Parts: sequence; C-alpha cells; structure tokens
Amino acid sequence: MDYSAWRVADNKLIYTTMKKVAEDAGEVDEHEKYVPQLLVVGKGNAIKGVENAVRGMNLNETKKVEISPADAFGDRDASLVKVMSTADFRKRDIDPQSGMQLDIDGTTATIKSVNSGRVVVDSNHPLAGEKLLYEIKVLEKVEKDEEKVKAVAAVYDLVPDSVSISGGNVKILFGDRVEKDSRYLINKSDFVNALMRYMDKIEKLSVEEEFVRSKPLAKK
Repeated sequence: MDYSAWRVADNKLIYTTMKKVAEDAGEVDEHEKYVPQLLVVGKGNAIKGVENAVRGMNLNETKKVEISPADAFGDRDASLVKVMSTADFRKRDIDPQSGMQLDIDGTTATIKSVNSGRVVVDSNHPLAGEKLLYEIKVLEKVEKDEEKVKAVAAVYDLVPDSVSISGGNVKILFGDRVEKDSRYLINKSDFVNALMRYMDKIEKLSVEEEFVRSKPLAKK
C-alpha cells in the first residue's frame, strides 16, 4: 500500500511512502526510500487503526481515516518520563542533547531537555497521545504463497532466485547474483524471522545459497 500520515493537532506530515507528498510538505528525507509498504493484516506490523482501515478495502481504493491514540501509538504515560543526572550519561560516554533518541536499558527514549545537570528523558513513543490522519491506497493484494515470500523478502532488500513450497516446507534460493556481504547476512536473518512470524503454514524453512567463482580476465 501507499500511505501518508499527518498529526491532527498541527497537520504535520509524519510519514509518507510517496516522495511527491514529502516534497509538497517540505519534509523530504534524502536517506528515506519512498516506496509502497507491505502490510500483513493481523500480524502486528502496522498500528491497529491502519489494520482496521485496510480490512475490506478494494484494490486501488483510497481511504482517509482519523485514528485515535488508543489505535495508534497509545496514550502518554507520565510514569515513563523521568529525570536523570548528566553524570548518568557521562558514565555511558554520551553527551546528552535535547531531541536525542537513545537506548536506555533496552528502551528507546527521547531527551526532552537538558538543564543544570538534569536531563528529562521520555520513554513514551514520540507519537503517544496523538490523533493521526492516514490516507491509504491499496495497490496490490498478495495472495499466492510464493508471492507472499517474495513480498516479505523485498522488505529486506532481498530478491530470491527461486521459491518452492510443498505443504508446510519452503525452500528459498539466493543465487550468485545476490552479494553475500554483512548487510545480506543481517537482512537474511530478519527476513527468515519475519517469514516464520507472518506465514503460519510454514513448518520448515530452508535457505540455500549459491557461490560461483569469478573467472579470471583473459590475457590480451
């Protein structure tokens, strides 16, 4: 699907899959890939409000929907805001700055302010408590199992040479055209975990890889 999301309170664009929308809002991120996103309904890879909106939509249908905090990123929890000392950050070799996002004891937190040796840290999601407006367009419905595997692979920048499914057994081949670098290894691991999470019918998953020796250049 393609979608764009705005914060209702100030009409600020917070995310879009379409570069033209980002350009119009003056919010282009040069590091962002503006491509359609895969939604696996019922598997929690999107907020509840988006899943509810997409259910029953037809191909090429566009829908606008306001989503309450309860169906988006939750209400704000005051207990997730705490005050720390700058010394706590110095021990971690961190120079705290307002707006910085970092991992604190396994939780992503945002530094809200730094003043007189005190650092206010908020572990709420940045959009907690916000009502959101989504505009969603369904571009394609992926129904065949082989195509589902390829669609999930694409999320992790992977293109299998072949996918074969027999009952609950799935075999995937990544040939020599796929560069087997460190990024590939990480993406492959994430892909396998996602596939097992999204496709309940899979009982056994095999990933095969082909490596072909490069031929030396012919001497002139």
